[in-house]
Amino acid sequence: MLAASSDASLNSIAKAAGVGPGTLYRHFPSREALILAVYRHDVQQLVDSVPALLSDYSPLDAFRHWFERLASYIRIKHGLGDALGPAVKEDVVRDTYEPVLAAIGLLLQAGVEAGAIRPELEPDDILLMMGALWRVPPGEDGETQAQRLLDLAIEGIRSR
Repeated sequence: MLAASSDASLNSIAKAAGVGPGTLYRHFPSREALILAVYRHDVQQLVDSVPALLSDYSPLDAFRHWFERLASYIRIKHGLGDALGPAVKEDVVRDTYEPVLAAIGLLLQAGVEAGAIRPELEPDDILLMMGALWRVPPGEDGETQAQRLLDLAIEGIRSR
């Protein structure tokens, strides 16, 4: 609801969630507290998905799937940032940046060990490069462009 409208009230969110306002306010005393909790939870789920992806896919395919998920997640959550103040945004970035880098590090390490990914790559460089995926325009053309960019990135990290 917050992604659709940064003005959504906690009462309307409680009603949509099927809980009383008191229950929601007890756990999340403000809109920012709710946004932060949801965001942190979602990022943690994304980070925690790396081992399963690496067990189901080759390292390069796991890399592709994970970054597709990350890009999709960031595009969906983009509007939530508008509901946060600047100081809170900094807290969110600080709290989630290291776990995301650690997840990228696991993906890179698995790829290096498999001989599929160049060994000199740094997780923060990869995250910066992959930021292009969530900056594409919405819609089918943007998705097509994101796939092209992802193909280029994977070719760039591939072991020679």
